[in-house]
Amino acid sequence: MRKALFFDIDGTLLTEDTHELPESARRALERARDLGHLVLINTGRTYGNLGDLKELLPADGWLCGCGTYIWAEGRELYHYTIPRKQGERLKRDLMECGVDGVLEGIDGCYGRRDSWIPEILRLKESLARMGALLPQGWDEDGYDFDKCYLRADENSRREELFARMDFMEIIDRGNDAYECVPKGHSKATAIEKVLRIYGIPRSDAYVFGDSSNDLSMFRYARNCVAMGKHSPVLEPYATFITRTVEEDGIAYALEQLGIIDSRERL
Repeated sequence: MRKALFFDIDGTLLTEDTHELPESARRALERARDLGHLVLINTGRTYGNLGDLKELLPADGWLCGCGTYIWAEGRELYHYTIPRKQGERLKRDLMECGVDGVLEGIDGCYGRRDSWIPEILRLKESLARMGALLPQGWDEDGYDFDKCYLRADENSRREELFARMDFMEIIDRGNDAYECVPKGHSKATAIEKVLRIYGIPRSDAYVFGDSSNDLSMFRYARNCVAMGKHSPVLEPYATFITRTVEEDGIAYALEQLGIIDSRERL
C-alpha cells in the first residue's frame, strides 16, 4: 500500500548544527520513492528560503511556509499570500512594538535594515549566504510575503503586538522566538490538501518532526514519528520515537515501521 511520508527539514532531515543530510537518510528517502511511496517535505521555510535543498533532498513535493505553499506534480498547487494591506499594517505594528524579525515570501526573505537583535542579525547573514535574503528592506513598500519569523527582547511590547495580529497564528518557538502564520494555514492543512489530491487515506500518512511547529501535523496524523531529540509538546502525539538525526534516525524509523527493508542498507 502506497504511503505518504511528510518530513520536517531542520532537526529532522538535517542536523541542527551543521545542517547536513546524513547519507543514511538520503538513501532511505530514495528507497522509499523507489518502492512507490510519496516523499514530501513539510517545512516552515517558505519556497524562497529553500536554497539548494531542492536539489539536495530527494522529494516528490514541497509543502512550504507552514501550509501557505504547495508544489507537487511538477507545478504549484496552492499559494496563499498575506493581503497587501494586512502586510503593510503588520510591518507598522512590528516597528511600533519594537519587535524584530524576517518576513518570508515565495521569492525570499525581507529583513529590517536596522536590525538590532543578535539572533536576527545572524539569521540575516545566514540567509544572505544562501541567496535567500532579498535586497529590499522590510520597511519599503511594493512586495508581498506569506509568513514571518519574529524575535523579541526585554523592550518589546509583544503582547500588544500579538493582540493586533488577529489574522495570524503565533507559534511560540521558545527563547523569545515566534513563528507567525496566516490563520487557517498549518503543516496539517497542507497534509490534508495533498492527501486529497493524491487520494491517499489519512491512515497511510506518516509525519516526521522534532519541533513545536510540527505540532499541528502530529495532532492531525495517525502515524507520528518524533526524532530522538524533540520538543516535549510532540510527546503526547508521537506513535514512534526514533533516534536522533546524527544516529540515522530517519533510516531507522522507516525500517522499523516496515516502509523500507533494513537489508537495503547492508
